[in-house]
Parts: sequence; C-alpha cells; structure tokens
Amino acid sequence: MQIHSSIRDLRSALRQHQRIAFVPTMGNLHAGHIALMYEARSHGATVVASIFVNRLQFGPNDDFDRYPRTFQADCDLLAAAGVDLLFAPTEAELYPEPQQYHVEPPGIQHQLDGEFRPGHFRGVATVVLKLFNIVQPQVAIFGKKDYQQLMVLRNMTRQLALPIDIVGGETIRADDGLALSSRNAYLSASERAEAPRLHRLLQRISTAVRAGERDFTRLEREATDELDRNGWKTDYVAVRRQSDLQVPLDAAEQSLVVLAASRLGTARLIDNVEIVAVKGH
Repeated sequence: MQIHSSIRDLRSALRQHQRIAFVPTMGNLHAGHIALMYEARSHGATVVASIFVNRLQFGPNDDFDRYPRTFQADCDLLAAAGVDLLFAPTEAELYPEPQQYHVEPPGIQHQLDGEFRPGHFRGVATVVLKLFNIVQPQVAIFGKKDYQQLMVLRNMTRQLALPIDIVGGETIRADDGLALSSRNAYLSASERAEAPRLHRLLQRISTAVRAGERDFTRLEREATDELDRNGWKTDYVAVRRQSDLQVPLDAAEQSLVVLAASRLGTARLIDNVEIVAVKGH
C-alpha cells in the first residue's frame, strides 16, 4: 500500500490508476471501516482511503483533541484489506490557509444531529468536497451508521453534478447489536453492557411502524423515556423519510428510517434502522 501525505504526490500517483473507489475516514479504524474497504473493492479497480481528523466538523464542546489517533494500526488494517493508496495529509497540507470557502448544506444541517452539533455538516461537506477534488474518484463509500451524513453528501454530490456514485455501506454490528464506532472505546464495562439497548429500541419502533403504527411521536417519546430511565441522556429519537430526513406527512409513506443519538457516560452513540415497505391503514 502506498501512503501519501501531499496532494501533489497523491495526484501524481493516481494518474496511472483507473476506476477509483474512495473511502474517507478519520482513522481509529475498526471492522466497520474495513467492511467499507471491501465494499469499495467491488466498485473500483483502485481503492483509495484517507485518514484525516477534520477540525472543521468538530464543535467547541466536541472531542477533537481526544479523538483516538492510531495511525500505524490503521495502516496495518488497510494494507491487510488490500487498499491500494492511503492519503494521510497533515492539517497544514489540507488547509494551508484558513478555509474561507465552505459548502453550506440546506436546513437539514440544523436538524437531528445538526441541532446538537452546530456547524458539523458544514465541516463534513466542505472537507469531503475538497477530498473529492483531490482524489477524483468515480465511486465513494460512506457507512449508513452516519445516516444523516450519507444523505447530506449524497444530495450534495447530486446537486453539484459531481461525477461520483455515492454508495452506502451497511452498518457493522457487534454480536449484541451495538453499531461499531470509534467512540465505543469511551464506554466503561457497565456502559458497554447497557449500550445495545439503543439498537433494540430502534428495532422495536421499526417493528411497530411496519405493523401499521402511525403515532410516531408516541413511539419516539417512549423510547426516549426508556433510555433516560436507564442512565442515558438522549438528544433525539426520530422517525423520518429516508430521502430527505423530513417528518413523514403521509400515513402511507414508505421508505422511512428511525434515527437516534444519545449519550451514555462520555460516549455519544448514534444509530438508525431503515424501515421499508411499511403498511398503511
């Protein structure tokens, strides 16, 4: 696996490669990330990954400084997964001057996760567009665990007419259902035992909606109450449309998703479950 830290060197190396599939990451990789690398291989002749902890998407109360950085272990995992090239720029390389041009997503950036992380999706969209311009892939892979991020980037790519196919990789879970995440490392042993409750509650909501339940507000409130009774501090539980993450207005609407974000100790966990082919009354 080639490793490049400069934009110029990476571009030079990529000139000889065809059909690039790109997986951006912030490092501290786990099996969920590696599954995205294998997914990328099925879409491209050349797999490029990036590791960059992007300051722009962290708020003042976020964990930028303590976000785990495990570069050598990450490189070993990527090489074992058959990644061809890794782009690992420094902050000075990617932002040689203050970033004054930004991608401004629509109103959804202020809802759900965006309500609790102001500026987050602006920072994500800006860095991803910059990485797209550097790597110039034909395909880019993003995990469905960050469902709102996937939707924002998919719609950005479509509206800006970028010649890139955005592919959503399925969420990889532990045996007890907990979605794999770099931030799971923040969980204590007792918190780790409690953490799968989040996914169980989302599955319960999905089952109820598929069976015809349409009082989404009640389902959301009951799930939030159960989490908070068990030591969580919940930001949101929400049933939304998959396409734009707006509140479903039609009782017979299909292709929904239930999303949640809640804090357990110092870890903020997010998860979602897609709901398809729901039954109308």
